[in-house]
Amino acid sequence: MIRLHHCPQTRSMRTLWLLIELGVTFEVVEHAFGKNLRSADYLQIAPSGRVPALEIDGDRMIESGAITEYLCELFPKAGLGRLQGERERREWLSWIHFAETITQHSAALTQQHVALYDPAMRSPIVTKLEAARLGKCFGALEAALSDGRDYLLTGGFSAADISVGQAVYMARYFARLDGFDQLAAWYARIAARPAFKESLPERGTELYKQEFYEVWEG
Repeated sequence: MIRLHHCPQTRSMRTLWLLIELGVTFEVVEHAFGKNLRSADYLQIAPSGRVPALEIDGDRMIESGAITEYLCELFPKAGLGRLQGERERREWLSWIHFAETITQHSAALTQQHVALYDPAMRSPIVTKLEAARLGKCFGALEAALSDGRDYLLTGGFSAADISVGQAVYMARYFARLDGFDQLAAWYARIAARPAFKESLPERGTELYKQEFYEVWEG
């Protein structure tokens, strides 16, 4: 039994996408993004009050990177992981966790543009710095893809593309892919996958109400 606790357009989207790509049976418990994640019932599942949380065979897991590693080890035949001793293992792990580097900047911008309703609480400096940091992350990805590879690993599509791809999906609300041609081509390639499309939010459940959030000038 696998049950995913999920909020649309959050880190849990990468777990949802991964589960779909794995082709396993699972169920989704969808939550709104808000104080409901601090309810006593949910805190019994995820003490941090965040998503994703995964219930699997009576056990519980949190943290998307750890969940990704575990699921790829649990279902190795899908070929989305790089197991201990395999040639691309270290590179795979680096990309899995680089996704969180990208997401921490998107999360800061989500707080500034979405969570803080009072403009007086927002910081033009924070929005400018965090958007610039996303640009640096995009630059790192552009460099990695500059040898013409189709995916982050030369061995082919993997959970690294899922984790980083979902992080870029969120980051695109705050930083454009203009000028990052290799990154844009890679993103288009993975966004065309049926599992990615299936992981997208249903209309009306989106966290982001705009297609793009410009740097806030105050």
